[in-house]
Amino acid sequence: MVVGAEYLRVGDRVRVLVTGCGGFLGSEIVRQLLDRGEEVVGVSRRAYPELVDYGMLHRRGDLREESFTRTSVADVDAVIHTAAVAGVWGPWDHFHSINKIATDHVITACRANSVGHLVFSSSPSVTFNGQHQRGVDEREPYATRWLCHYPHTKALAEKAVLAANVTGELNTVALRPHLIWGENDPHILPRMLERARSGQLRIVGDGTNRVDTVHVINAAAAHVDALDALSRDPSAAAGRAYFITQDEPVNCWDWIREICEIGGVEPPEKRISFRAAYALGAGLELAYRVTGRRSEPPMTRFVAAQLARDHYFDISGAKDSLGYRIRVSMLEGLDRLRNAWKSRDSSEPMPRP
Repeated sequence: MVVGAEYLRVGDRVRVLVTGCGGFLGSEIVRQLLDRGEEVVGVSRRAYPELVDYGMLHRRGDLREESFTRTSVADVDAVIHTAAVAGVWGPWDHFHSINKIATDHVITACRANSVGHLVFSSSPSVTFNGQHQRGVDEREPYATRWLCHYPHTKALAEKAVLAANVTGELNTVALRPHLIWGENDPHILPRMLERARSGQLRIVGDGTNRVDTVHVINAAAAHVDALDALSRDPSAAAGRAYFITQDEPVNCWDWIREICEIGGVEPPEKRISFRAAYALGAGLELAYRVTGRRSEPPMTRFVAAQLARDHYFDISGAKDSLGYRIRVSMLEGLDRLRNAWKSRDSSEPMPRP
């Protein structure tokens, strides 16, 4: 499936390096680039033979090692940097080393190897203070208080990427895809279903909050669109961040209910107020820190706020500057999910985290 608006051309084929190539988003970017005829170099710590069989050249290692990163980025025309650690719990050093330090190494390697374009996968949470976000665009400032280390370290990395932009030398953009999902999702949907299955999922707040999501095909295509935009006119697109969504906000709990029904799990009915959930999250975070527990608490302040607050975005910037468009609608995405899960072995009709 060809998804890009145009080919980014430096010679006959473009060689694009994709970090985090085996991830949910990264692997879809790899496939889309290969499908349209580009050469793709994937970087990851684990082996992904299925992507190599598909046509990807693989370089295996850790981006926190500067020498490995510099060597890996040699002889490519562009870099799409998706490698990151997500989550709401864990030590600062873990998030900072992977999300910020590794990104610094990618920037340095791009400069050292005269790479022309760098597209960075960021997150809308870099602007999330825990309050409602209703139709905000890229003028929304970075957060001033952080509810967990993930958005903080992603914000630091995004700032570094955008600061590295020098038109005509290293052209950079940052994309902020929100709640990436799809039929092969190994993260959000399986965790949601598992919590619903175990009775741990509660409707937080009044259940009316609206959220944006983005199907993985659309999220990946946005990265390809960004490369094309940088090729066409770097001055019009580079040095900026862009929100990426379905452009179709939904009621959070109606969407969760539909996912549960598709997965054959009873949707949540029990409720907890936002104030109670936030207080519970704060208490659990303190208890886990004091006792040194490494597992994720069942509730945190960040999760409470994400589940109760509106967070949907104006993506006019991505449409106008990147040429981003929706390839898979919400309805089509849900149909794809329904069909994919129906085709699974009856002994395990839904994915598990």
